[in-house]
Amino acid sequence: MVNVPRLVVAAPSSGSGKTTVATGLMAAFSERGLAVSPHKVGPDYIDPGYHALAVSTGARTRPGRNLDAYMCGPGLIAPLFAHGAAGCDLAVVEGVMGLYDGASGQGELASTAQVSKLLRAPVVLVVDASSQSRSVAALVHGFASWDPEVRIGGVILNKVATDRHERLLRDALDESGVPVLGVLRRTDQVTPSRHLGLVPAAERHADALGSMRELAGRVRAGCDLEALLALARSAPALDAAAWEPDVEPVGGARPVIAVAGGSAFTFSYAEHTELLAAAGADVVPFDPLRDEELPDGTRGLVIGGGFPEVYAPELSANEPLRKAVAELAYSGAPVAAECAGLLYLARSLDGKPMCGVLAADARMSGRLTLGYREAVAIGDSALARAGTRVRGHEFHRTVLDPGAGTAPAWGLVHPERRLEGFVQQGVHASYLHTHWAATPDLARRFVERCAA
Repeated sequence: MVNVPRLVVAAPSSGSGKTTVATGLMAAFSERGLAVSPHKVGPDYIDPGYHALAVSTGARTRPGRNLDAYMCGPGLIAPLFAHGAAGCDLAVVEGVMGLYDGASGQGELASTAQVSKLLRAPVVLVVDASSQSRSVAALVHGFASWDPEVRIGGVILNKVATDRHERLLRDALDESGVPVLGVLRRTDQVTPSRHLGLVPAAERHADALGSMRELAGRVRAGCDLEALLALARSAPALDAAAWEPDVEPVGGARPVIAVAGGSAFTFSYAEHTELLAAAGADVVPFDPLRDEELPDGTRGLVIGGGFPEVYAPELSANEPLRKAVAELAYSGAPVAAECAGLLYLARSLDGKPMCGVLAADARMSGRLTLGYREAVAIGDSALARAGTRVRGHEFHRTVLDPGAGTAPAWGLVHPERRLEGFVQQGVHASYLHTHWAATPDLARRFVERCAA
């Protein structure tokens, strides 16, 4: 049984202020000495970086974790939540898009509403009130009554202009039966954005710490923290066993698996490294922007997502590491690369030389590729057996102009059919982001190949 107090922060639509409120709540409650567990609905990597920063106080750190009912399945949501929230005083779950928006064409699947029901968690609705007054009551009533299984326990009004505007909004909501738990004034965005959303926290750590303090102060001043904590504590016990990285460890010496990090490679799920370690690997981080060598004894390499296009000149300038990565790949060692990792392994990125492992050139485009995907492994690789089925997510504004000589990694089967990615010797490289908690055999197979 899970008895962690919990809140889901949702909104009628994207851009309403979910990240501001959720991150501010995490920071404000952490500053009060509570151990806060941060979570994000959906596949997003950037918001969890800010969440982790918001709840880190002193030596205590806790990763932001994702709850994605599409990639992991509804049955894993409560166990993954219980795993992440173990030992915490409070959990705050930031939603995705609008409250009832989920995987395209699949009803409530992967929506914030579905996750709130799976967690039996009350919802705090963040409403952008900048262009309305009395109509806010109709909006809140509609969201609160749409699905009786979703419990909206309160509203936080965002982008409120003046004291008079606030009075109009509060008077309207008095008749809705949903209490106002906070009011935030209009202000400039605290965190900067660019082509794929917010700038990751890892790229602006010192500045981001200041942003967290500012957010915490705004939330403290504008929100009823005691009422919000009481609402979180009203969540009933959750009948779920915590997920564990339960994979059979590979016998023998523990192979060193280097995992790319730093400012250029910030996209990763915490469960991936937990699974690699449970399968018998020594996981060692490295930063391709700064480290000129791979960690000693590296037997395998994992390069996740991020923004290599922003750092292409710096990545290219680190020629010693590019050569080390290429030599490791040419030796046949296992290499798993997703999205940014795929670009780093290419011959070039926007004309800048990369590792040259793959006969492909990458460049920025004006088109955003975004969405959930179902895929099947075309052939055997260091990561997956032929026929392995996964669900994943694409999120990029780059394209690759591939050469010849490699096999595809995945066959996408939904919502469109096409071949994707590269398999070459021990390299498995693809635009597809996957969540290994749903397919832990990927981690074990990778460690097994590294050990061999």
